[in-house]
This record gives sequence, C-alpha cells and structure tokens, in this order.
Amino acid sequence: MMPLSSLALSFAFLQDAADPSALPVNPAPIAAHGSAIGEILHNSGPVAIAVLVLLAVLSIFSWTVIISKYRAFAAAKTQSVRFIRAFRKSGRLSEVAAVSEQFRPSPLVPVFNEINDEYQRQSNGRGLPRNPVGLERAAMTASSEALTIMEQRLTWLATIANIAPFIGLFGTVWGIIDAFHGLGTAGAATLRAVAPGISEALITTAAGILVAIPSVVGYNQLTAQLRDFGSRMDDFGRELLNAIENAASFQPPSQNSQQYPIAGATSERPVAPATGGAPPRRNF
Repeated sequence: MMPLSSLALSFAFLQDAADPSALPVNPAPIAAHGSAIGEILHNSGPVAIAVLVLLAVLSIFSWTVIISKYRAFAAAKTQSVRFIRAFRKSGRLSEVAAVSEQFRPSPLVPVFNEINDEYQRQSNGRGLPRNPVGLERAAMTASSEALTIMEQRLTWLATIANIAPFIGLFGTVWGIIDAFHGLGTAGAATLRAVAPGISEALITTAAGILVAIPSVVGYNQLTAQLRDFGSRMDDFGRELLNAIENAASFQPPSQNSQQYPIAGATSERPVAPATGGAPPRRNF
C-alpha cells in the first residue's frame, strides 16, 4: 500500500495535469533558475532558517578545525624531521636536551624529555638504567599525552559529520509537515500549492549533506596522520632506548663518571687507539 503522502502527491500531479490553467504558458528562462535558491531562502519559514543558520555555524566551526589541524600537523611533521636529524647527529643526551625545545611542536620532543628525565632519575645519566621497563613506561606515557593533545577537537568533526544530515532532515520533515498542513487548509490538493513548501524543506537536507561531507573527509585524513605520528613516536622511543643501552654498555667502567654519549651518532672527536687486543671504539 502506498503511503498517504505519496497518494497526495500523485493526486496533486494528476489534478495539475488535468487543469490547463495550472500549466505555465511560457517556460521559465534558464537565467531565472539562478535566483531559485535565493527565492526559496527568502520564502523559508523560521524553522528552516534556524536549521540553515545552525548548519552554517557547524560548517564554519568544522572548517576552522580542519584548517588549524592541518597547519599544526604540517608544522609538527616538519619539526619532527629536524629533531630526528639533530638527534642522530648529536653526540650526547645533554646536547639534545639543551636544544630540544627548539623543535616544538614536534611530538617527539616530549617523548625524548620524558625518557631522558626518567634515565636521569634512575642512574643520574651514567651507566645502564636500573629499570629499563620504567623507561618504556615513560615513553608510552609521553606518547599517549602527546597524541591526546594533538587529537583535541577532532571529535567535533566526527560529531558534526554524524549529526549534520539529521539536522537537515529535521528541517525537511518539518517543512513537509508544514506544506501538507497548508495543503489541507487551502482545500485544493494541487502541485502548485504543495511544491513550494516541499522545495523549501528539501534545501535543509542538501545543506546538511554539504556540511557533513567535508567533516568526514577531514576527520579521516587527520586521524590517519595521527596514526602516523603515533608510529613515529613509538619508533623514536625504541631508538632512544637502544641508544641509551648501547652507549652505556660501550662505556668502560673507569669512565662511569662521564655522561654517556648516544650510540650511533657521529662526531669529529678523535679517539685514542686501544692498547690491547680489542679494537678501538669511537666515542660518539
């Protein structure tokens, strides 16, 4: 069985087709269609106008979040590349710690600072760490905190993407109800009587979809970049832990009073040849 609204619309189409006076004498020029949306907005009711204003506010907010996050993530990626380069070129943890703040907003900086601080607390920057698991926990905590900061306001994009079509649909349903109410009070079920109200109602659904699409695309792209940052922080944390352990294991016991260099870094400092059978090691 067809719904009541479908029957009413079919009846209106049939009555308009049977009524020659309801048909336009001359077709509307193509240029007149350009002002159709403006005319619809001008004739919209207060509910439709309120829905469109709300959708406009949500659209402006979502675009603000998308643009600001893209800029922040681009700066963080650039600074992360520079920080990794400086870390691998440096010879000691103290040298990296002295310049680490220059590379913010890279999320690798808090990971380095947290691991370095934990290492200093455990062994005062000398020797193997007493609790390597503690360093791993510090790295995980720093990574989690950095990701939490970076994903702020991203949930708003997901929320807007989910609710915008329903807000527009609410305006459409309300407009259709109002159109059929006017059709009943007019006492004539003609297409000319109901079409303006339905067209005004459908524009809110179109606006809701228009707001939701950029929010969905922006949310998916930004969350993909967040996953990439998370992988980078995990890899850097493991690299830093390996560097600390390797540097501590390479250091002779008689030099425990000195701070350990970063294993794998390059330096121009000469190394005295070893006296014995063991090959010389470079003091990075």
